[in-house]
Amino acid sequence: MNYIIFDLEWNQASSESDPKKKILPFEVIEIGAVKLDGHKNQISKFSKLIKPHVYTKMHPITKKMLHMQIEDLNQEGSFVDIMNEFLKWCGKEYVFCTWGVLDLLELQRNMKYFYMDSLTNGPLKYLDVQKLFSLAFEDGKSRRTLEYAVDLLDIEKDIAFHRAYSDAYYTAKVFSKINNPVVESKYSFDVFIPPKTKKDEVKIVFETYEKYISRTFEDKNAAMEDREVISTKCFYCHKNIKKKIKWFTVNGKHFLSLSYCDVHGPMKSKIRMKKSDDDRTYVIKTSKFITNEAADELIQKYHRYKKGKSSQI
Repeated sequence: MNYIIFDLEWNQASSESDPKKKILPFEVIEIGAVKLDGHKNQISKFSKLIKPHVYTKMHPITKKMLHMQIEDLNQEGSFVDIMNEFLKWCGKEYVFCTWGVLDLLELQRNMKYFYMDSLTNGPLKYLDVQKLFSLAFEDGKSRRTLEYAVDLLDIEKDIAFHRAYSDAYYTAKVFSKINNPVVESKYSFDVFIPPKTKKDEVKIVFETYEKYISRTFEDKNAAMEDREVISTKCFYCHKNIKKKIKWFTVNGKHFLSLSYCDVHGPMKSKIRMKKSDDDRTYVIKTSKFITNEAADELIQKYHRYKKGKSSQI
């Protein structure tokens, strides 16, 4: 299996009132990529500019960052042609790698806008190198710039930043410095296309936590009536465990619960409500075991919530 490390550059509307922004916030104008083999050796590269179709005036920020005029793009191929060429170059057995979460989202959004077939029928498994860098070299929570990572790892800056190919090139260099199988197993899931049926739902156990991505529901109330959504199972024992605190929310979007496993201790579960493109609701639920101190803090948060709720009655 190969790794496809890619980066995009895009243009956007010059006016905030442009109605096209709601459908296509960013139009891809450049794709750059590096192909690594299973040993992280570079075996090929891809770099193409794209003729704009939606936003035919260069946004000032894009122009300043890329040092490019819209006229530089008018002789290039269309998004559909370049994207088909890119997918052919990717081959059959590969996993996408990006710096952060935006590029894969915007790539698929552009594909949908131009009526191309989807990359997948559901959530797309990929590697977020920005997250992996944090897990391998920092606290696992911070999200640094690509140039920061390059500097920290003492990678030679032999080409300029802020073009699609150069940023893909440096992302590949950072990825090649990560030599920890546990870190590299931390896949991310792009949910531009949520699971369509119960059979398609995603449930994956990592070293210290479990992630579940549900199919779509009519609304959040319907989601919170689903047995799988609200269940709390020990992802080590595979048994239902009793809730110490039932699901509660302070903002209507995130729900929390606390359960106890006789073997592994307190488990915190969190549900995040998400909206699909067709305005349906799906759930991303994460569960992880926490310390007794963290469990006490969650209990106190719940009691503050209940007290605040009762005072409003």
